[in-house]
Amino acid sequence: MRLDSLKPLSLACAVAAGTLVTSVQAAEEYKLGLVTFLSGAASGPFGIPAKNAADLVIDAINDGTLPAPISGKGIDGRQIKPIYVDEAGGATKQTAEYRNLVDREGVDSIVGYISSGDCLAIPPVAEELKTLTVLFDCGTPRVFEEGDYKYVFRSHSTASMDNIAAARYINETVDSLKSISGINQNYSWGHDSWRDFTETLKVLRSGDIEITTEQFPKLFAGQYGAEISALMVKPADVVHTSFWGGDTDALVLQAAARGLLEDNQMIFTAGETALNSLGEHLPDGVIIGARGPFGPFAPESELNTWFQSEFTKRFGTPPTYPAYHMAQAVIGLKLAYDKAGADATTEQVIDAFEYMEFEGPGGKVSMNRGKGHQAATEMVYGRLTRSNGEIGFTDVRRYAADCVNPPEGAITEEWIKAGMPGAKCD
Repeated sequence: MRLDSLKPLSLACAVAAGTLVTSVQAAEEYKLGLVTFLSGAASGPFGIPAKNAADLVIDAINDGTLPAPISGKGIDGRQIKPIYVDEAGGATKQTAEYRNLVDREGVDSIVGYISSGDCLAIPPVAEELKTLTVLFDCGTPRVFEEGDYKYVFRSHSTASMDNIAAARYINETVDSLKSISGINQNYSWGHDSWRDFTETLKVLRSGDIEITTEQFPKLFAGQYGAEISALMVKPADVVHTSFWGGDTDALVLQAAARGLLEDNQMIFTAGETALNSLGEHLPDGVIIGARGPFGPFAPESELNTWFQSEFTKRFGTPPTYPAYHMAQAVIGLKLAYDKAGADATTEQVIDAFEYMEFEGPGGKVSMNRGKGHQAATEMVYGRLTRSNGEIGFTDVRRYAADCVNPPEGAITEEWIKAGMPGAKCD
């Protein structure tokens, strides 16, 4: 009904009718809060690709054009309206922004967070406000090892998987391995990554490994001349780094210019984001991870083919793992609603999400950790190689989820030091 047809009615009736139309329109929307870095050092190689993936997947969900078996338009029959928030600014700012999304914007759920600090700060607020929240990227295992949450899920594995698999990979593939060194960011992500990597190697090699130097520059420092010099002065058989985002790009450029990459065997646990823009600076043989089976390591499937082709067509570059992580989270959220059924309550959607298994563009996702709120996936590493100028990978090894993810209820650090009991690596 057009409001101009109501002119003969009283003003009160017209206002009431207008309110009814507005209410119906609002009811047809599913408001989804989306938080990712839209500015700062983490935005270009990380936050913006994640936003692009959200735009692509949300449009496909609204149009009902995602490949089978995903079907239906929207979430719970409603068109998704994305509301974006820039993650830059730190945990205090993000908790305030979270409250704004819930209290002022009236979002139905929130997908977001790259920073480990933000991922540790947000869950208590989500519980307080009883808002379904999916952490799409942050890697700290502390979220569900230290907390027990009803409204919070994480749809990908923790960073422990990255570094346990990295240790297994170099233990299996580097001949006469005797020494390691590392350059990692000086905050929880960098320290935890280095700890999991070194402690796993100590277990695998019965303590027979030398650490020549450990470098911990400030997050987003941008300049790593002193650290690169230290790594070159005290060489090791393998140099480990968990750098991500803009720090990865800066390290690749500076390390390449100094000869560190050519003269040393390096393993980048999160290096896949640099392939598209800086692949020319990475030498053959460098070991690359993508924080799961993503990007060049994604298994063949109709969904992955669609995601790769449509993302590349729309944004002019292939999707990297931050994009995969975001796509996986949004798809998982939709599938939880589909499983719960039409007009399900938030609590019913939570029940459906717990322990759910689904196929994302990176393959199988099992929500079987953290009492059904934490995903586990496989991990993949390979060595970069070139053929006719095109980047590819050789010696690709896949590590099953139960090989590199601690079992349900285990504390990562304790599990590693105990010898990783129950790990299934066949």
